[in-house]
Amino acid sequence: MDIRELLLKDVMIMDLKAKSKDEVIDEMVHKYFEQGVIDDEKLYKADIIKREQESTTGIGDGIAMPHAKDKAVKRATVLFAKSEAGVDFDALDGQPVQLFFMIAAPEGANNTHLQALASLSSLLINPDLVAKLKQAKTPDEVQQLFSDAQSAKEAQEKADAEKESKTSDVPQDNGKRPYVVAVSACPNGIAHTYMAEAALKKSAKEKNIDIKVETNGSEGVLHRLTAEDIARADGVVITADKKVEMARFNGKKLLNRPVIDGINKSDELLDQIEAGNAPIYQAVDGDEPSDSEEGQNGGLWNEIYKDLMNGVSHMLPFVVGGGIIMALSFILERYVGSHSMYFLFFNHLGNYAFAFLVPILAGYIAESIGDLPALMPGVVGGFMANTAAANIMKTTSVSGFIGGLLAGFLAGIVVNWLKKVFKGVPRSLEGLKPMLLYPILSLLIVGVSMFFIINPIFAAVNAWITHVLNGMGTGNAVLLGTILGGMMALDMGGPFNKAAYTFAIAAYTSTGDGKLMAAVMVGGMIPPLATAIATTVWPKKFTEQERQAGISNWVLGISFITEGAIPFATADPLHVIVSSVIGSAIGGGLTQLWRVSVPAPHGGLWVLPLASNGLFYVLAVVVGAIVAGIILGIWRPVKVQSTK
Repeated sequence: MDIRELLLKDVMIMDLKAKSKDEVIDEMVHKYFEQGVIDDEKLYKADIIKREQESTTGIGDGIAMPHAKDKAVKRATVLFAKSEAGVDFDALDGQPVQLFFMIAAPEGANNTHLQALASLSSLLINPDLVAKLKQAKTPDEVQQLFSDAQSAKEAQEKADAEKESKTSDVPQDNGKRPYVVAVSACPNGIAHTYMAEAALKKSAKEKNIDIKVETNGSEGVLHRLTAEDIARADGVVITADKKVEMARFNGKKLLNRPVIDGINKSDELLDQIEAGNAPIYQAVDGDEPSDSEEGQNGGLWNEIYKDLMNGVSHMLPFVVGGGIIMALSFILERYVGSHSMYFLFFNHLGNYAFAFLVPILAGYIAESIGDLPALMPGVVGGFMANTAAANIMKTTSVSGFIGGLLAGFLAGIVVNWLKKVFKGVPRSLEGLKPMLLYPILSLLIVGVSMFFIINPIFAAVNAWITHVLNGMGTGNAVLLGTILGGMMALDMGGPFNKAAYTFAIAAYTSTGDGKLMAAVMVGGMIPPLATAIATTVWPKKFTEQERQAGISNWVLGISFITEGAIPFATADPLHVIVSSVIGSAIGGGLTQLWRVSVPAPHGGLWVLPLASNGLFYVLAVVVGAIVAGIILGIWRPVKVQSTK
């Protein structure tokens, strides 16, 4: 798209009359309304003000970029306005603003528009362009200045690409050239995201630093950082005003700043990383490991895993809260009886939370696949799998967890199919799709499929699995516990770990028995405890940084935060993972041998009062952790250096 198609001459204001920030917004919004760019002044202005309340769009150097993306906008447009005297717009440098760029993006803006807006935004880090714009007198001059700047930028990018291709096979500085990865993101993802990206790249080029910048903008995630990118990086720069995936940077030197710092302080951020002054980032409990680090080429399994984890992560608060509250009710029952108001309150509260498990799981699997339109049919499909189908079919068996999984994937796939079917509807009917067509048709298709196909078949499967788990002999139970415990340590938060944990939750919700939950809990506690033991007993085999991390892993381990072992596994995967898997497998098997049950889905040793055979629960952790710690300590060579 030609950038001049966004910078329309008819909507430019070359002599802005406004004297205050509110007046600037009013004058520019009204101009949009006059020119038919927006059809609802009140709505668009409200969203502009909402964005300003999050953080000022006065980025400094006499520039402000107020922007909004909503349904009032009829076409993507950038309104250029110029104030000769300047206006106080709460700019970050405290100086008056002379140049205003009000960006209007439609709610359903296509990628072409978004790319053009991003390109336009990134040009504004060019001080020569800004200086010339301040001198411009006519809309034609403004259009030409941006057109020339865009052409020059594209020519430079082409030249850089050709130069890179010619030298790609030649080693650069024997690997000594610094390499930094960065993430840029802002709430709307229209302007600041791409300005920060451009500024960081410009500064990196001047400093002879290699850089890769991931942008989380309106187009989605572009230039996604892979696990390999992160592993070889000297440091990480996050310039974001919204949540980004953080657990993937565990153990890396990292600076986390507002997106505006990426625009105005890119030199300072890169200097700090290059000097090694950035703190080491330690992921905390609740930071979900990135399931998409391998980029967009991870194949079908990567997509399925991503969707499943979206459902699981939204379901976990219901599992943890409901499970622990319900377990507390069982303790109360011992002392006050099953008819006590206290027992009934806690027991019913836990059950209320548990009633949402499968619907939430299904709904957010669907939402991950088909976005917001898929949430409703996914939730309803999950509800049918969990409760409603039993009432209608007059049967005591439901498809449960398995049915919920299938309902979630089905709802997401159905909504994506409907999007393709109705892709060519007239523009005048666009509003009917999310409000009428998608909800009704997706609910009908999912409902019919659940009622007549999925529930009848998988209710029988679910009943069989429940029967097998309840009737499992000691030998088979020990084998299953061994496998689940080992899986918890195999990738410490990755697909195998999550698969084992999800299986244990499914068994817990189906049977009400926490035996398999005990196996995965013990298996997840052992890796960080093993590293804590090894760093304590064999300190000379670890760096100072690793010894400090080992101390914190005592607490992380007993709290069932497996991710505490990830920095060790990253630095020395062979010794750490193998020893951890052995210890976790032993611990998981012992829980089944000793018939340990933990009716709480999280908490580690902090939920010991809730466990049956609590002494053996602790013993299984201790035995597995000691075995893993000894193997790691003896096997690990001296003076192995940790990664950056």
